[in-house]
Amino acid sequence: MKRLNQKTAIITGGGTGIGRGIALALAQEGARLVLCGRRLERIQSVASEVQAMGGEALAVQADVSHEQDVARLTQAAIETYSRVDILVNNAAVFEDGELHALSIESWDRVMAVNLRGAYLCIRQVLPLMRAQRSGQILNISSESGIEYYRGDGAYGLSKHALNDLGEYVQRENQDFNIRVNTICPGMVVTEMTKGSPGLNEEKCLYPEDIADLAIWLLTRRENIKIGTPILIQTMLNPWE
Repeated sequence: MKRLNQKTAIITGGGTGIGRGIALALAQEGARLVLCGRRLERIQSVASEVQAMGGEALAVQADVSHEQDVARLTQAAIETYSRVDILVNNAAVFEDGELHALSIESWDRVMAVNLRGAYLCIRQVLPLMRAQRSGQILNISSESGIEYYRGDGAYGLSKHALNDLGEYVQRENQDFNIRVNTICPGMVVTEMTKGSPGLNEEKCLYPEDIADLAIWLLTRRENIKIGTPILIQTMLNPWE
């Protein structure tokens, strides 16, 4: 029997990279997917891949930094599948630059998607999960949410905050049988990172590695939770 059979999962940033990898892995385990992204053609492509596997998937174009879009996304999940069992907060953007030189517009964009977007999605699904007294929230953070790297201050700060957001949500909702886990990947080969100068892609993580960990977390017994963000990285330095 598939371990996530008939579970409904919302996946933000589900059209490429880690989001796509997690989507395909969840579909293989029987989950019904609601894929969210700003580029409709990307999430429709992943939905078609899932359907070709015999799975169920709905593509909803939405920007997670907009409250109305998130409400519409959640409503689409309820209208189509009647419930939400899993939320994967994966949507993220990156702006390069030291904090003193970063434009306010870039700062606001990173915080709007990476932190506000995750909060808005969590805020939408929690009443549903509390009512059904079950649910799982999986936040995709970053190694930058644990370490401190010069030049990615806005991104790193948004991920540090995302880690803490997950812990607060866990503590406030575990009496409702709701679990929150956070994954902090090191360098992953995605559309965003592919071809970066000095990057040895053979020494990197791949979306499938993150998806494997996501499945492991989502299929634990209900009484098991992981108390801190999980760092997953390679043994060899991918930067030459």
